[in-house]
Amino acid sequence: MPIKEIKVTEAIVKTYTERLLNSIDLDVAIVGGGPAGLMAAAVLAENGAKTALFERKLSIGGGMWGGGIGYNVIVVQEKAKYILDTLKINYKKFEEGYYTADSIESVSKLISFAKDNGAEIFNLTSVEDVVAKQGKICGLVLNRSPIEMAHLHIDPITIQSKFVIDATGHPAEVANIISEKVGSLKTEKKSVIGERSMFAEDGEKFVVEKVDEIFPNVYVAGMCVGAVYGGPRMGPIFGGMLTSGEKAAELILKRLSLL
Repeated sequence: MPIKEIKVTEAIVKTYTERLLNSIDLDVAIVGGGPAGLMAAAVLAENGAKTALFERKLSIGGGMWGGGIGYNVIVVQEKAKYILDTLKINYKKFEEGYYTADSIESVSKLISFAKDNGAEIFNLTSVEDVVAKQGKICGLVLNRSPIEMAHLHIDPITIQSKFVIDATGHPAEVANIISEKVGSLKTEKKSVIGERSMFAEDGEKFVVEKVDEIFPNVYVAGMCVGAVYGGPRMGPIFGGMLTSGEKAAELILKRLSLL
């Protein structure tokens, strides 16, 4: 059967449009497709929350792909080993309390876990603003990343969401937008404090313990927690990232009466 080029085009445009239209009114919108955002998306969708994740880059997975200095190995501590088991990621015990896994396999299975649980994922999508009404965040303003990168004056579109998770990592992009344009955050400085120098042990605890609502309807997860609250960075150990995303999801699921 000969290939009809316009059928290929039609298949892409119709399928993508259907996915996008089904994601303009959400329970939870997640910004940032690193390990914390992906884990949050998987847990939320698994428990019945209508969830979509928006990632600026072409690839999903954040800094997890590269392990440490481009060596595709990640480290996960004992407390988070259960997540490797849940995702069926192969790992080895390095020594007491430390496990290593292939970063490429880990990201691939994490993406698959989120998708299989029903989360929608959009790459090449930038969040340039939030929708704010009556002192609460109720949506996101989206544009295509190539449009943003080319500095073209093309208007964005909006989506509606009951809750938003900022999982943009070190830049804390959503938190910064809110602080600059909407109102004060629930932090010591009422704005993004900025992350501190590396202290892996404290950093791993910090990004889990400090997961919280930083502005009405907005939660933080992953390294974004460290940036917002002024916690230390931790490098290529990823247990905290994963459990941070899981905790953010669980807090929102309780708000949605789904947990």
